[in-house]
Amino acid sequence: MSDARQLLGIKGGSGTTSIWKLRLQLMKPITWIPLLWGVICGAAASGNYHWRLPDVIAAIACMAMSGPLLAGYTQTINDYYDREIDAINEPNRPIPSGAISLTQVKLQIWVLLLLGLSVAYGLDQWANHAKPVVFLLALGGSFVSFIYSAPPLKLKQNGWLGNYALGASYIALPWWAGQALFGELTWITAILTLAYSLAGLGIAIINDFKSVEGDRELGLQSLPVVFGIKKASWISAGMIVIFQLAMVFVLIAIGQHFASVVLVLLVIPQITFQDIWLLRDPLEFDVKYQASAQPFLILGMLVTALAIGHSPLTQGL
Repeated sequence: MSDARQLLGIKGGSGTTSIWKLRLQLMKPITWIPLLWGVICGAAASGNYHWRLPDVIAAIACMAMSGPLLAGYTQTINDYYDREIDAINEPNRPIPSGAISLTQVKLQIWVLLLLGLSVAYGLDQWANHAKPVVFLLALGGSFVSFIYSAPPLKLKQNGWLGNYALGASYIALPWWAGQALFGELTWITAILTLAYSLAGLGIAIINDFKSVEGDRELGLQSLPVVFGIKKASWISAGMIVIFQLAMVFVLIAIGQHFASVVLVLLVIPQITFQDIWLLRDPLEFDVKYQASAQPFLILGMLVTALAIGHSPLTQGL
């Protein structure tokens, strides 16, 4: 179990001397899941995805770009700039433990970034885009990832701004890429996904619980540091629920009543798991909460995407 945690990039994993396992640990595969799902949601929201081999291959390539390559780049560069914090919170991580050199880490950052941007450009060519929409999204997301982790901006120093940047990157950006690849990215969809990303902000707060000690010592103003663990857990829970329920009213407004009912039914288990795990002891049960509740959140994203893709009110605006 500890070996699996190590490979997935979850706190508490065992150490390793394998360079490839260390590289995978830096990329934190557990964080790829919402981005892979975001691409699926974007394809569904486009209303133009078809179950044929070229579309399937393009979707897999888009998921590879969003998850292993660019999310891997994001996580690696975050570990590079957070090595002092990790030396306090997770000294067994590859960089603070000395298991991998900084030169090797920098090489990994550049390889993942350039491969991700290359795949994005190739997807634009496949889709015959007049403007390289997917490439520009990948480039913009990569820049946000850089300023999230790197000084002098280091967005993660600001709890609200940093967490929203993270939430939008994990929900809106892959959704936009999937929708632009198979259809047209509309303004109304862009706005709706940015609003949905506020629920992602709540998820991002949970990720800060594991590093609160190091954040406090180095002066980073994460929300658990600013408000305390208990209050931050309530803020997180509230944002996750409130902005999904706000999307229920959006679905009603665009005439997708069945989808709105399904979304409400998917929010209820999340509230239940918040009570069982998150609000009881967020430091102890953060991973259990996310494992229990996240499947319902991402299913809700797909329900919303399918509703958007089948509503004439959201197409072409």
